[in-house]
Amino acid sequence: MATGYSAEMTGVLDGTLNPPKLADGRVVGGRMHIYQATFDLSKANVAKNIGDVNICFPIPADCKPVLGWLESTVSMGAAATIAVGNATTPGKYRAPAVHTAPDAPAFFMLSAAAQLAPLSDPETVQITIAAAALPGAGILQVFMIVAKI
Repeated sequence: MATGYSAEMTGVLDGTLNPPKLADGRVVGGRMHIYQATFDLSKANVAKNIGDVNICFPIPADCKPVLGWLESTVSMGAAATIAVGNATTPGKYRAPAVHTAPDAPAFFMLSAAAQLAPLSDPETVQITIAAAALPGAGILQVFMIVAKI
């Protein structure tokens, strides 16, 4: 019977390197940090219109975003779409999509983003309102789990 190895374990456990290399601590056994951004949609400091951006949190260099999710106390509306990314790539982690289920987490991490190397530079995560405005009341939270050596 054949045995396969993940990209992270090739050269670590498969016997192809002597001595074996060490697994990258950002993806195997690394320390996890959680980032949280809370937006009170009734406040004036939260941008709500199409094309608007809300800053969530900075992620330091040499970290690897692993998983993110949105939670809200209200529906963001059937047409309001939210993207999660940075200033250069607004949909890096979540392509614009609706979030209509209150009190239910909506997990995200695009496959392409999950395959990226750890960040070489610090990055500020933001949400971008891509279509239709957000509601004028309720709480929207953005969470991200990030691995760091």
